[in-house]
Amino acid sequence: MSVVDTDPGTAVDVFGKWLDHFGQLLENGSTQSIANEFETEGHWKDILSFAWSYKTFSGRDQIEHALATTRETNKPRNLRPAAGRQDARFVRRSARSVIEAYFDFDTDLGQGTGFVRLAYDPARPTDPAIWILLTSLQELRGFEERVDDHRPTGIEFSQNFSGDNWLDKRHKTREFADRDPEVLVVGGGQAGLALAARLGQMGADTLVVEREQRIGDNWRNRYHSLTLHNEVWANGLPYLPFPPTWPTFVPKDKLAGWLEHYAEALELNVWTGTEFLAGDYDEEAGRWDVTVRRPDGTERSMHVPHVVFATGGVSGVPKMPHLPGLDKFGGEVMHSAQFSSGTQYAGRKALVFGTGNSGHDVAQDLYSNGADSVSIVQRGSTCVVSLVPSGTLVYSLYSEGRSAEDTDLITAAIPYPVLRQTYQFLTEKIRGLDSELIGKLEAVGFRTDYGEDETGFHMKYLRTGGGYYINVGCSDLIAEEKIGLVQAEQIESFDEKGVVLADGTAVEADLVVMATGYENLQEGVRRLLGDRVADKVGLIWGFDDDFTMKNMWKKTAQQGFWVMGGNLMDCRLHSRFLALQIVAELRGVAPTVTAVDHASSGVLA
Repeated sequence: MSVVDTDPGTAVDVFGKWLDHFGQLLENGSTQSIANEFETEGHWKDILSFAWSYKTFSGRDQIEHALATTRETNKPRNLRPAAGRQDARFVRRSARSVIEAYFDFDTDLGQGTGFVRLAYDPARPTDPAIWILLTSLQELRGFEERVDDHRPTGIEFSQNFSGDNWLDKRHKTREFADRDPEVLVVGGGQAGLALAARLGQMGADTLVVEREQRIGDNWRNRYHSLTLHNEVWANGLPYLPFPPTWPTFVPKDKLAGWLEHYAEALELNVWTGTEFLAGDYDEEAGRWDVTVRRPDGTERSMHVPHVVFATGGVSGVPKMPHLPGLDKFGGEVMHSAQFSSGTQYAGRKALVFGTGNSGHDVAQDLYSNGADSVSIVQRGSTCVVSLVPSGTLVYSLYSEGRSAEDTDLITAAIPYPVLRQTYQFLTEKIRGLDSELIGKLEAVGFRTDYGEDETGFHMKYLRTGGGYYINVGCSDLIAEEKIGLVQAEQIESFDEKGVVLADGTAVEADLVVMATGYENLQEGVRRLLGDRVADKVGLIWGFDDDFTMKNMWKKTAQQGFWVMGGNLMDCRLHSRFLALQIVAELRGVAPTVTAVDHASSGVLA
């Protein structure tokens, strides 16, 4: 991105005039006249403010049709420059001169915020066309987040000398001895905590159950060397950003401690050491009958309207492959989810199956901690990028000086065709930056790729959640043959001492780590809620027909069941929208679902 050398006041002026004009059209103009404000192949993304879902409409015909169905229902009005957000400015995006700006608006349901990219032509300065438009619901009227001007005063605790103080009330609230929660969130990692924070600030009585003994253990118990692979300014959770003193790449234990602090600071009701045992939806009563087991072994049955699974970022149950002869192997076999540190395996001969992030990190950890030998087994080609600068390019929007929340709206605004094109552009740049590294890897037989359509590692994350490695040193060890490389198709079978290759070569091992990924989150649903619910919900994560994540952050086919997941950025952004949907149902203000909500977007490919 580069800022266009144009007077910032001009951008503010052009945007202000456009906003007045577009606002009048939106309230009183024909749907055709509104659609004609877009470029011929312009895009409109909406999250809950027009359609009660995540929708993308591309091209004037789709946009006009969507407006005809949704505008009168929600009555958007009172468009105005967004309070507290970055002013309109000229920038270059995808080799185009555009104005980027934010605006607020009202609907019958609440307050929304929009983001727009206007294609700017200096020859026609008063007539910019919409390239990309995002509209999003930010607040439900009557159920606004209790922040800033809506924050509680706390005065009741300074005047109540004979009753409960703040701490007494917190203990009682957290115990749920006299009531059942309105929302039960299963999983106390970043996804569950972010959602619980949003729900709590919107007034929904929420309980999080976490099977680990401490909040943050889902990070704390992972392998010793783990750090986040994206930069600190792109991360963080709602209401409480990371301190400006934090390192660019956050270590896992630092993040774990922060999550524990976050839950305390945001007054989240979390039961640790608590296992979700079973749940059954009562269609007649419109609620879940669930059972959880507390740390002391006692079981608690509850009746809750909404259950949210937040049990994994984008993946669930560890996947263990069935390999010929593995039952004959005399050494230790584990999944990477069980691997903590290579220190206890010094002097061992290790085989690591899988060449994603976990496989590489485990192999490097073992090598660095004195394993006698380490070989990594490649089962398919892998997209490899260097951590800096290549791995950080996809997050470059977050280093442009605006707040993370403002940048989140830009991220949410990008439609799939533009995202795909952008990732292809970035991947071509990464190919040049990493050419030396990739050449060395391929010279020793390591197979690399850049995705099925040259869109790179982050599109792989969105599509499947894996298939890539952000290099923090293991690729160099493989290229230098300090870590061995075996192609999976070379393996004939296991025997007691390791694996035998098709040419008869023996690769000795007494430790096998399966960094072979995880089952789809649907299988976690199946384990806890049974086949009927899991089959009804379907696959979770990866693009659906609307090019949004399947069954994530939005209504599923199972009434009262929701899924919350993703990385820290995803959780910060989408926790708001999922909380809005749940609170709207709890308070009886959820809009009637329309044909537009159900229809697939069919965006331009």
